[in-house]
Amino acid sequence: MRILWGFFIAFGFLAAEPLTLGRLQYDGGDWYSNPSSLPNLIRFFNQKTGSKLNEREHTVSLKNDTHTEVPVLYFTGHEGFSLSAEEKQNLRWFLENGGFLFADDNYGNDKNIRLVLNSILPGVQLEPVPLQHSIFLRPFTMPKGVPKIHEHDGGAPQALGLFVRGKMVAFYAYNTDLGDGWENRDVHRHSEEQQLLALKMGANVLWYALTRQQ
Repeated sequence: MRILWGFFIAFGFLAAEPLTLGRLQYDGGDWYSNPSSLPNLIRFFNQKTGSKLNEREHTVSLKNDTHTEVPVLYFTGHEGFSLSAEEKQNLRWFLENGGFLFADDNYGNDKNIRLVLNSILPGVQLEPVPLQHSIFLRPFTMPKGVPKIHEHDGGAPQALGLFVRGKMVAFYAYNTDLGDGWENRDVHRHSEEQQLLALKMGANVLWYALTRQQ
């Protein structure tokens, strides 16, 4: 297994080959939801930051070593998210060796996501991400935090994170469904403003994941 920080030179964008993001495949749920979301987000991120991420995501499993080949793991889905003991162990390795997890509840998966994420790192639980955190400041200023993209059950969206020695290693966007906002406009018919807010928030998460600036 390679050490993931070896991918990052400067901001992680000067590597010899473009970095590739991973979409996490897991048992029991529709991990493949919103197929146009990540390519659209990556294209936006590249255009706005001048970086050169691979626009094609890589499907990653925690059942083998494919998770060691990407710096960021993204996952979404509506229900059924669960990981075996081996997968949890591999996810823990991933987070402890420089990898970053981006969780995006598509609707109905909140209980499962919290259960899994709160069991990965000993003594580390999901906690609110404060508005003054850099993830809401760069490269776009998000003064209200995570934007509301899809109504679902109503109520305000939440940004939660797993922090290890002050550094966030996992970001969880709840009650918003950012991935819906990254999809092609004809899929969910969100307004241009909603789509732009979703893309900006997603770009901020990627920026933080690849730079880890406080």
